Amino acid sequence: MQKHDQDFIRRKNRSTVFELIKNSAPLSRAELARLTSMSPTTISRIVSELFDKDFIHEIEYVTTGVGRKAVMLQAKPESVLSIGVEIDITNSRIGVVDLDGKVIRSKQIEIDIGESPEVTLLRIAQGIKELMEHDYIDPRKVVGIGVGLPGIIDYENGTALLSAQLGWKQLDVAGMLQKLTGLDVVVDNELKVKALAEHLYGAARGSNNSVLIGFGSGVGSSIIIDGEIYRGETNSAGEIGHIVVDPNGLLCKCGKVGCLQTYIAEASLIEQSNKVKPISTLDELFLAKREGEYWAANIVDRAMTFIAVTISNIACMYNPSTVILSGKLVEKFPEVKEFIAEKCMQHFVWEPLKGTFQIQYSTLEDDGVVIGSSLLAQSQFLNIDKQFEKAVQTDSNH
Repeated sequence: MQKHDQDFIRRKNRSTVFELIKNSAPLSRAELARLTSMSPTTISRIVSELFDKDFIHEIEYVTTGVGRKAVMLQAKPESVLSIGVEIDITNSRIGVVDLDGKVIRSKQIEIDIGESPEVTLLRIAQGIKELMEHDYIDPRKVVGIGVGLPGIIDYENGTALLSAQLGWKQLDVAGMLQKLTGLDVVVDNELKVKALAEHLYGAARGSNNSVLIGFGSGVGSSIIIDGEIYRGETNSAGEIGHIVVDPNGLLCKCGKVGCLQTYIAEASLIEQSNKVKPISTLDELFLAKREGEYWAANIVDRAMTFIAVTISNIACMYNPSTVILSGKLVEKFPEVKEFIAEKCMQHFVWEPLKGTFQIQYSTLEDDGVVIGSSLLAQSQFLNIDKQFEKAVQTDSNH
């Protein structure tokens, strides 16, 4: 029993030290001893173990003293990896992500909108295998897979309760992908994981309270409060696309009338346009507006107005320090950015909130969901003891 207790304490101390180095580096041995209340001898032993197994490395760090350098510790980014997966309507993006949130390898897979979810997940599993084999990714370093997709997600069980965009309902995404890959899988809403990535490495870095709003195939948002994803009771917090903004408005695919996304979502804008002129993309709609076609200007101007209203309402509800805008509609077309810059804060935001938050655009581009979902996998499945044992087994096999 005594040996068991000693082993437990030793493993717990090792995990504590590694987490500190991973999250707060660079740190010195002395700082680790102070932060953990462990003895310098214990810290030296743990650091030596982590160093020997290649989880951390030393760097020289210039201190405030003239010419003085201290030996500091950092985690080795590629000592632990995770797989991030974004599933969208027409394609899936797969990335291998390190401890620093850097995508070190990536691959894109085209998806047939009519194929079954089983086929889609099989193709993703094959893509993960090909990516790892082609780029010689050591599977012992991979702690798990994170998946981000649109819709209502049972985060705790890894189930897509309803993804209208993908046509998935009550689908055990985590269980199916785990069987196909042999890796642990966590699943979440795409905007929630993207907001996490922007909070840690992107436009909201340094902000504890932020909101990411996505304007694309649908309309949604994700809220970060005190550095954590706010999920609500059923992980549905932020589903603003189905807020009713006009009780006498347009019919939404959900069956209600006047939902926000009927005025902003890409499919809805194209559908409205086709009542006047056959078009198939947002590019064609904006081209028609630029060429002076009144109907196109009317649709675009109304969409931009509702974007501004959305930003204002989000600011009133959550009082964030940063509002991040993402999605094709706000990122690709300069007219929308100009409208937001010139009119949103001035004409739509409540006076007491003006100047209390900044509007930013997503800085992680196509990698946001991949990074965020992979970080979720690291958070959920990273166990330094298991990784340490794998490293020990690797050493013994050589």
